[in-house]
Amino acid sequence: MAEEVIILLDVHVSMFGMRARVALAEKGVQYEYREENLAAKSPLLRQMNPVHTKIPVLIHNGKPICESLIIVQYIDDVWRNDNNCNNNNPPLLSSDPYQRAQARFWADFIDKKIFDAGRRIWTKKGEEQEAAKKEVIDALVLLEGELGDKPYFGGDSFGFLDVALITYYCWFDTWETCGDFKIEQHCPKLIVWAKKCMERESVSKSLADPKEVYEFVLMLKKKYGIE
Repeated sequence: MAEEVIILLDVHVSMFGMRARVALAEKGVQYEYREENLAAKSPLLRQMNPVHTKIPVLIHNGKPICESLIIVQYIDDVWRNDNNCNNNNPPLLSSDPYQRAQARFWADFIDKKIFDAGRRIWTKKGEEQEAAKKEVIDALVLLEGELGDKPYFGGDSFGFLDVALITYYCWFDTWETCGDFKIEQHCPKLIVWAKKCMERESVSKSLADPKEVYEFVLMLKKKYGIE
């Protein structure tokens, strides 16, 4: 049987790329990591994701899988406990159709409601920044309500929705520094959840250092002349 060739095209500080790294770590999958320079995208990235030329891209035996949430679902499908999986962790997505649908709904909500608003916190000032802060807080409050008193979003097991949200956590410090606010004041249970997730090796070793994220944002602000 031929050895699997698994390559991840990624950018270290990307919350989207981190999702793939967490999922691969949860499954104990060995892979080759390739850091992309988005200012000079590699020919391989352009070849593997010609539609968007974005990261992350998971290349499995020469076949590309694009978009972070789709990649996480693919990893969950391919490397299950009974199929070359190197650990005994439960599936990231529940076998229950309703629970799967709910997890996908909230993951989609995260990217539609939080990503752009978070970006506007460090790219805007004044009223625009205040509006962005409110959007982020409002979205996180809703997610905290969905979490409730459970240890993880799916219950007792770390799962798909946890993967989808935890990678934003290392960006919280940057948003708070740029926006002069504290997420924990509004969503204390969510921060407890995040710290619990960080106790998992798959998460702690996959997420970028918050200081590295902040330095990356400062570099972008300087590059684009953002005061």
